Amino acid sequence: MSEATNILESWESLKAMVEELELDVHKNAHGNKSAGVRARKGLRELKNRAGELVKLTLEAQKS
Repeated sequence: MSEATNILESWESLKAMVEELELDVHKNAHGNKSAGVRARKGLRELKNRAGELVKLTLEAQKS
């Protein structure tokens, strides 16, 4: 698989993750504590995957 394909797949994965988290964030904003736990957990995972995408793009740029 090419680097460009890996980068685009990672990007699509991040976008899908944000869409999945949206419902829990809205529920948490209206007082649902369990949704807040799920949202924070998902946001931490989103942060980690975004970091991986940054690393992929830097590696692609170097080569």
